[in-house]
Amino acid sequence: MKKWLIAVMALFVLTACGNKEDTTTKDVGKEIDEGTVGFEILGDTIQEASGVPQQEKEKILAAFDEYITAFNEKDLERYKNIISKNAEGFQYEEDIQAVTKVFKQYDINREAQDVTIVKYKENEAQVFSNLKTETKEMETGAELAADGRQVTVFVKEDQWKVSSIYYIGNE
Repeated sequence: MKKWLIAVMALFVLTACGNKEDTTTKDVGKEIDEGTVGFEILGDTIQEASGVPQQEKEKILAAFDEYITAFNEKDLERYKNIISKNAEGFQYEEDIQAVTKVFKQYDINREAQDVTIVKYKENEAQVFSNLKTETKEMETGAELAADGRQVTVFVKEDQWKVSSIYYIGNE
């Protein structure tokens, strides 16, 4: 019974990543804007990026918090405002359609821990987090809990916005 719920979680993560491939095997060392994701997602050491101006650090972490909170509260307008329309890792309209379906069918709560800016440039920041996700299908009450590691890539537009996501589930 939980298999379909796992499939839904995978579909959501894949949509957010903008790929039809299995994100658990994705090479997170992939180049992004002539750089790389700021850490090996499978490694144990997470090191905070140096040289992040305090004001930008606060804005980036607030943007990450807004991204998680908007999703948890099923606030589609807030979610739309924190996602880049010019994202590198997904198609904006496809992501919004997928999230709209998820919000209607599931209660999902994501709790981020160990939130750390692991790479920073003037117009791009990469935020690592350990995610605990609890999912409940509203129609059946079926539940699933999963843990994983994620790097959320933000780009600076009118504010910091999500541009791509790299996720791997813990097994």
